[in-house]
Amino acid sequence: MPRRRLTADERALWREVMADVRPLAGDIPAAPPLPEPLPPVAPIAPPAPPRAAAPARPLRPPPELVAGRAAGVDRRRMDRLTDGKLKIDAVVDLHGMTQAAAHHRIERVIAESVAGGRHCLLVVTGKGAQGGGVLRRRLADWLNLPASRPHVLAFAEARPEHGGGGAFYVLLRRRR
Repeated sequence: MPRRRLTADERALWREVMADVRPLAGDIPAAPPLPEPLPPVAPIAPPAPPRAAAPARPLRPPPELVAGRAAGVDRRRMDRLTDGKLKIDAVVDLHGMTQAAAHHRIERVIAESVAGGRHCLLVVTGKGAQGGGVLRRRLADWLNLPASRPHVLAFAEARPEHGGGGAFYVLLRRRR
């Protein structure tokens, strides 16, 4: 931050206050005299207005995710996902959580997984008491929200050995 210059009145007041001050005995050098004020600077011309940029193309939102289907993912990779043959990089267990806590957890895990280079998650939601499974039903909604959707390529119900109807594989976009 640049220092403010003293006005003429402030310099005169300083000289008046310092007039009867004497240096201490010893080898302490006297303070240099105050510099004279600089002449005023001419105002700077305002910058030229920026040129009009070309209109930006509106970005299309990615298509809505639906379990077992994905636009933009090749069939072989989608088959490997639905068959449970992709390496699972992390498991997220949402059992016993409230909807708010589960939603927060899934968003945080997706962000951390993308940053950590993970590609495939196993999200265990549970089936619910009578098979209704609130968390199971809400997972698709949460994956389609703006915080998660840019990072998620696809998701599919897990194989029985990984939790079946109470779990999902979530395929994440790789960082470039």
